[in-house]
Amino acid sequence: MAAAAAGALRAWFWNERFWLPHNVTWADLAGEPGPPGSGLQYPRAGHVLSAFPLALGIFAVRLLFERFIAKPCAINLGIQDSGPHRAQPNAILEKVFTSITKSPDGRRLEGLSKQLDWDVRKIQRWFRHRRNQDKPTTLTKFCESMWRFTFYLSIFFYGIRFLWTAPWFWDTRQCWYNYPFQPLTSRLYYYYILELAFYWSLMFSQFTDIKRKDFLIMFVHHLATIGLITFSYMNNMVRVGTLVLCLHDASDFLLEAAKLANYAKYQRLCDAFFMLFGVVFIVTRLGIYPFWILNTTLFESWELVGPYPSWWLFNGLLVTLQILHVIWSYLIIRTAYKALVRGKVSKDDRSDVESSSEEEDVTSNSTKGVFSTSSNGSNRINGHVAGGQWTEEE
Repeated sequence: MAAAAAGALRAWFWNERFWLPHNVTWADLAGEPGPPGSGLQYPRAGHVLSAFPLALGIFAVRLLFERFIAKPCAINLGIQDSGPHRAQPNAILEKVFTSITKSPDGRRLEGLSKQLDWDVRKIQRWFRHRRNQDKPTTLTKFCESMWRFTFYLSIFFYGIRFLWTAPWFWDTRQCWYNYPFQPLTSRLYYYYILELAFYWSLMFSQFTDIKRKDFLIMFVHHLATIGLITFSYMNNMVRVGTLVLCLHDASDFLLEAAKLANYAKYQRLCDAFFMLFGVVFIVTRLGIYPFWILNTTLFESWELVGPYPSWWLFNGLLVTLQILHVIWSYLIIRTAYKALVRGKVSKDDRSDVESSSEEEDVTSNSTKGVFSTSSNGSNRINGHVAGGQWTEEE
């Protein structure tokens, strides 16, 4: 009974009339597109399973990279392995923090003030310091950003080098000629599976990385990205998929470079990288993406292939992505404007370390800003900026 139910569910999920164009079956894509022994084949569902061991391998490489490459670089730049200011020991406040609330309201603050004979602002400062002392050090954040910068830069140039000789890079209509009977080359396979494995590694590492306020949002984002890459691979939309991946890779390494410069306290370099990131992001996401990517997925594919159920699904997701691009671009422009007004990039609502008291903020105005935004993935299909400013204490 269970086997029959599983078979029925599988048949329903992999319904050919949903995933494939009219008059195309999964059996048509099971054969070899070239002569026997040519080694050519179409994408198959089983191929995506190779992303799992590769993702674990990427995660292992990351750990080695951060320890033996990123950490020595950070130390040479003078970045110390010291965390935020620690709260002074207090058994009563510690009990409230661990057992009741980490952010007491005004009524509870008044009660604690009377109990301890402390000023309310002093108690607020204690809770801020206590929340912050569990946060990662600048050294940890530098190592994480250096790994992301290295991977994003490498995968972007690999993608550009691969696509430079691909006919669909110069003529997007090539994405749909003879679709879905388009052979899978080894270079295309490695590019796609490597990107998929990286996002799986982000899923694994998100539970050990720096925790930020948008943890759940980014978790859902990574999951959606994995779904898009996986399903576009299995129904052989890989040509247009490589264009989407490369386009989103174009700005991510610039953001990580800005974060690295800020951790190292090279503020002018940080601001320059951030401004460059903003320009590249807006040009690629608001210019090239709608007029190049969406044009081919919506109009050229309609003309050459015609719509079918999964066509509507993928284009709906790509249009939704464009809406996110508009929102993120607005936030980047707002951040850049405030940076120009203030003379530096200063705050991000997603910071993993909170601001201190107003008196401390006055002192910290002379400190350098530090980025806290994750990308990818970003961005890749991700939220590059979730707040109007960048934090000074991340």
